[in-house]
Amino acid sequence: MADGLLLVDKPAGVTSHDVVNVVRRATGERRVGHAGTLDPFATGLLVVLTGRATRLIPHVSGDPKVYEATVRFGAETDTEDLLGSIVREAPAATEEAVRAAIPALTGWLDQVPPAYSAKRVQGKRAYDLAREGIAVELAPSRVRVDRWELLAWRAGEHVEADVRVTCGGGTYIRSLARDLGRLTGSAAHLTALRRAHSGAFDVAHATSLDDVREGRAVLRAPLDALPEHPVQTLDDGDVRRILAGIQVHAIVDGAWAALTNPSGALVALAERAGERWQPRVVLHG
Repeated sequence: MADGLLLVDKPAGVTSHDVVNVVRRATGERRVGHAGTLDPFATGLLVVLTGRATRLIPHVSGDPKVYEATVRFGAETDTEDLLGSIVREAPAATEEAVRAAIPALTGWLDQVPPAYSAKRVQGKRAYDLAREGIAVELAPSRVRVDRWELLAWRAGEHVEADVRVTCGGGTYIRSLARDLGRLTGSAAHLTALRRAHSGAFDVAHATSLDDVREGRAVLRAPLDALPEHPVQTLDDGDVRRILAGIQVHAIVDGAWAALTNPSGALVALAERAGERWQPRVVLHG
């Protein structure tokens, strides 16, 4: 069984589902999932789990996320990135105007998602409706933007800003670029997007998709998917109880804990019930 965690540095031009299929073929494991989609044009960190470890996906923390992006001013596209068609043009923004606008796009925001997104509208994906030429109005979503960093400013043939954005899950960086253009009296879209961090995970520790294809990637232990949880090591008797769904005494603090066997392998993710642990996700047994 191929149960584990794999951090993949996704290249541009492939979908997150394409990465899942590559991992399936490389590991021979049918059960593969990821914690957080990346747009096809985007690169960077994709957190992938395999085998029984896929049960942990709802509990893998991806907060905060850190993205590095290039915003080009002067044109807005229907997809809000470089792959779309231009729908509006305006004079390019100035660096001063951008710096002045950033505070309005920081904190808790009601963000209108891109028309080309995976949001569902009456049972259909928004991007499917957009491709059919059907105009839809997506309801704003509550998102959190913690911080912007303006890394570089270029005013050559194209006026562009390189930015780093720290945010909560569900935030569309494409839509932040769109709104930044509008707030500055300009128009804008993304020409590059890279996810650098997701929760405790760093793209610096990720493997390339080519290495996955060629069998050079090494699966990390399922326990590595839960770095923010306290760990309690069980004796053999408590392992048997957890595998049977029976609560065991809680020794470590926290609302949740990763429970391991004496060898350090993850047995279950458990939720506190008073002074005991109730298993919620059991990996072995």
